[in-house]
Amino acid sequence: MLLLAVAGISEAAVRRMPADEPVASVADGIAWVTREVRAPRVSFHKFDSAAAKSQVSYHLYLPAAYERDRDLRFPVVYWLHGSGGGLTGIGQVARSFDAAIESGRTPPCLVVFVNGLVEGMYVDWKDGSVPLETIIVRELLPHVDATYRTLAVREGRALDGYSMGGYGAARLGFSYPELFRGVSIMGGGPLQAELVQAPRAGRRRAEEVLQRVYGGDQEYFRSVSPRRIAERHAEKLQSDLVIRQVCGDRDETFQVNLEFHEHLERLGIPHSWRVLAGVDHNPLATIEALGAE
Repeated sequence: MLLLAVAGISEAAVRRMPADEPVASVADGIAWVTREVRAPRVSFHKFDSAAAKSQVSYHLYLPAAYERDRDLRFPVVYWLHGSGGGLTGIGQVARSFDAAIESGRTPPCLVVFVNGLVEGMYVDWKDGSVPLETIIVRELLPHVDATYRTLAVREGRALDGYSMGGYGAARLGFSYPELFRGVSIMGGGPLQAELVQAPRAGRRRAEEVLQRVYGGDQEYFRSVSPRRIAERHAEKLQSDLVIRQVCGDRDETFQVNLEFHEHLERLGIPHSWRVLAGVDHNPLATIEALGAE
């Protein structure tokens, strides 16, 4: 899970610089403000979103070094959760980062746990009702950089995501390589060419997502998919964006992930591909199997 080290965001990237001197909103089942998760070094925050016309929440992990030395600025990992909302895993993911930082296996970093909704797909919905990509890229990133002591440059940002979050990390990282230095795609999905051919979610649920998020338009799904974005941006993605793809060999999405890896290879897009033996579709098992990676 330690994408910062993989992306070359090392201790040198933690730069010493002078420090800069409503109730949950739910509409049509969209919870822009989630409940608060309590965990060590994790705090709950909200910001005003013009795109959502609401406050939007997120959780934030701060390493111990953030409080120890107020002259330091830190890289940021944006953690994109899978479908279901991702709240239950925040504490465990934060503890994994904390242990890795304290042991010296990864440099101190902030981790922003993005509110990707239950099935927001990290995309602007076709009907315009949920501009999630816009919120993340145009509002959340600037808010984080303005509010905390971050490295507010490409070299100070990475995307890490599991399942739906892996799909989101791929499509946002491939769409905005000028904003992110590293992209980690773990057990990603949907990475297939046709949404309804869903190996894990099943056809009925996939059709519901296709209708709700993509307006029932398979071509819209294709146009915003990581596969199509990789094709459009292949030349830019052949530079120094660090891309890591990971999947367990017992994961129902393994074959689709393998095909996506082969798609990137055909496009000449450099990336690492790691198969985890004996691991199924389980984010915490995946993180544990990766260990110091």
